[in-house]
Amino acid sequence: VKVAPSLPLELLGPLGCGIQTGAGSILCALDVQPGTSVAVFGAGAVGLAAVMAAAVAGATTIVAVDLQPHRLDLARELGATHVIDGHAADVTDQIVALSGGGVQYAFDTTGIPNVMVGAVRATRMTGKVGFVGVQQGTLPLESMDYIGKTILNILEGSADPQEFIPRMIGLWQDGRFPFDRLIEQFPLERIDEAEQSSLAGGVIKPVLRP
Repeated sequence: VKVAPSLPLELLGPLGCGIQTGAGSILCALDVQPGTSVAVFGAGAVGLAAVMAAAVAGATTIVAVDLQPHRLDLARELGATHVIDGHAADVTDQIVALSGGGVQYAFDTTGIPNVMVGAVRATRMTGKVGFVGVQQGTLPLESMDYIGKTILNILEGSADPQEFIPRMIGLWQDGRFPFDRLIEQFPLERIDEAEQSSLAGGVIKPVLRP
C-alpha cells in the first residue's frame, strides 16, 4: 500500500495486520451502525483498534473487557463507555444489563473458548458476533446460544488494505483514530524485552527499530 513519503513509517507498520483486523472487523465485517451497542473482548492492539473504530462508527454503548487494568483505562480514553474486569464471574450478565438485553455486536480477540461463548451469550437475537483470535480449544455452544444470531470468523477485518489503510490514516490525521497511542518503540537489541512485555500484557503494540 503506497502512502505519502511524509508519513512516519515507524507508526504505520501495525496498520497492516492487527490494527486493520480490529478496525476492519467493526467497520467492514460487522458493519457497526450508529446508535448501537458493541462489546469487545480483549483490549490488546486488535481490541483497542475495535474500540476506536466503534467510536468512529457512532456506537453509543461500547464495552471493553480485559484482565489488565491499564488496558481498560486506555480503552476508556479511546472511546469505551464501559469497561469490565475479565476476572469477574458475571461478565456476560454485566454486558446484558449495560446494553438493555444484550449488545447488537460482540467481537472476541482472545480465542479462548469460554470467552467466545460469553461473547455469543452477551449478544441479543439478530445481533452479530465476530471472532478473530486463534481458537484455543473446542467451542461448547448450545443451540439456544446462537439462535437468531450471525457468527463470523473474520480474516484481516474483511477489509481491502488498498482502501482501508488510507482510510485509517485519514481518520488518524483527523484525530479520530489515535492508533499511535498503542505503540511503544524498541531498538532491535531490546527485542526480547519487547516480546516479554507483550506476552505479559504490558506493552500493547511493540514496534522494533534498527
